[in-house]
Amino acid sequence: MGRMNCAPLPTCRGRLPSATPRLMNTLLLALLLTCTPDGKGGMTCNHKPGEAAAAKDDCANHPAGTTAAASTAGTTLTRGEKLKGAQLVAMDKLLSSPTEYEGKTIAVEAKVRQACEKKGCWMELAGADKGPGVRVTFKDYGFFVPLDSAGSTAKVEGVVKVAMLDEQKVKHYEAEGASVPKGKDGKYREVQLVAVGVELRK
Repeated sequence: MGRMNCAPLPTCRGRLPSATPRLMNTLLLALLLTCTPDGKGGMTCNHKPGEAAAAKDDCANHPAGTTAAASTAGTTLTRGEKLKGAQLVAMDKLLSSPTEYEGKTIAVEAKVRQACEKKGCWMELAGADKGPGVRVTFKDYGFFVPLDSAGSTAKVEGVVKVAMLDEQKVKHYEAEGASVPKGKDGKYREVQLVAVGVELRK
């Protein structure tokens, strides 16, 4: 609840019942506890005790980025650091030779094929609807992306990593909407990019 201006209390004329002064004193005490003079003859009221704390606690339950506004068509949404102009590598080249770039900071630009459906803590970039893609996570989980990021065009800068995933990690990703393919050796392996900055365009 936001701030509101409280009108001065009405003036009562005539004789008051004996219970009214007690009631008025109670109301005045409650008013003084939640309102302060606004310097213009009125009062400015704040949250009731507990309401502001409840709102703060509710926000504290959500890690950074989970309350990010949904991306809007025709706009560019920036998350993390401002892009610095790292070497732009084509998706097909990165996917065909990931070890060539492992540990290096690069930029990629592609469609967001999937995004975490619970918190926006990862997204998958790909050049096609099927086949391998690049999973983008965010450095130190310092920022997330909107849950509706799928279908956007993303430009991302970050460090390349070739990751082997265990069954537990695969199940975690699948619970959030991901599809993790197996390699020819039966193991889960994927190219990842630990992003420091992201630009999303609808």
